[in-house]
Amino acid sequence: MPRRWTWNLDSPKVNTNLGFIFFPLGPSEHWAGFRLVVENRTVQWRSNKMVPVQRIPELTRSRQQTASSEGETLDRTLMTTIDTWLIWSLTGGVNGDLHVTDVSNASRTMLMNLKTLDWDKPTLETLGIPAEIRPKIVSNSEIIGKIGKGCPITGIPISGCLGNQHAAMLGQACKKGEAKSTYGTGAFIRLNTGEEVVKSKHGLLSTLAFKLGPKAPTNYALEDSLGIISNASEIEELALRVNSTGGIYFVRAFNGLLAPWWRDDARSVCIGITRFTSKAHFARAVLESMCFLVKDVLDSKQKDAVEKGVIKDAKPEFVLRVDGGATVNNLLMQIQADLLGSPVLRPADIESTALGAAFAAGLAIGVFKEEEIFASSERTKTSTTFKPLLNEEFRKKKAESQCRAVERTFNLADLSL
Repeated sequence: MPRRWTWNLDSPKVNTNLGFIFFPLGPSEHWAGFRLVVENRTVQWRSNKMVPVQRIPELTRSRQQTASSEGETLDRTLMTTIDTWLIWSLTGGVNGDLHVTDVSNASRTMLMNLKTLDWDKPTLETLGIPAEIRPKIVSNSEIIGKIGKGCPITGIPISGCLGNQHAAMLGQACKKGEAKSTYGTGAFIRLNTGEEVVKSKHGLLSTLAFKLGPKAPTNYALEDSLGIISNASEIEELALRVNSTGGIYFVRAFNGLLAPWWRDDARSVCIGITRFTSKAHFARAVLESMCFLVKDVLDSKQKDAVEKGVIKDAKPEFVLRVDGGATVNNLLMQIQADLLGSPVLRPADIESTALGAAFAAGLAIGVFKEEEIFASSERTKTSTTFKPLLNEEFRKKKAESQCRAVERTFNLADLSL
């Protein structure tokens, strides 16, 4: 277990977090999870107990953390993401000695260089994480290993591994210039930028989309994620009681505004309330607010994509592919199409993450061909398309009103209680 980190990072616009686990190679109670939190130019290590860890002291000293006072050494400890631990366990653990992660999960730690697809040495040297404890990075679609002894079935190849939203993007067969939004516990929006890492000029983040084989080209993406409702069916029933928000605009900014505004001084507001306002108006305003957030992020992605030549023009051929549990809300999907001014395509199977993982695994062992995965014509036949119904003039007025509402959220963080 690493014994001590003494370092800090000073960056004016960094607010993020990453997580990983250190686990022992032999019998031990020294399991610990760590999260690196970067907020307001300050870096802190925070630990979470993954299992009882009676012999690990609390990690509370600022910028100087001590792990394992009883001598757990680095040569018996490995760094891992959850997928690494699963593969390690399925392939025999210490007997199989298969210590790997895939490019998508490695990228989520923020420790991988997006261009080289290897661990970023300057970052890891700063963090004090030595080379010998890092997992090998592999592609999303290749035979990684085989299920080993100790499992009910053995010898079956493990041939695909992807992170959640990376798998959803593959499950939706998003090619260069195409975007998807997963509506579940959050709204996770990604636009495939092809083989180029696009540095956003509109407040978005660059990330890896997927790499379908050791020698296959790497696809990258622009990304962002937003909060969303917990029960899609209940709010739809309530919102359908009215045909508009009655002039109400709700802006979700409980912890500030993320992309594309990046305003940590913003706080949530609901404006336009009158004595005629009902709870149905509030419900519809909440649905609209989520769709406006998705629209703002997609508009920024499309601007970056057009400027970098990823796509020729954002309209009229743009189609948003959607999936996730909240997409059963037909009103939400129709509002999204109306505010985007573009069709929204919902597949028959809204759980695209599992489908994407199956595609990656099947591709590596010859069950699928890549051209079959990205041939979307057959799946489109069973999909539901929501076409925009609002005229362009009214859509622009709605967008302008929403922008005014967003501006009302600024500089509210310091309000006195």
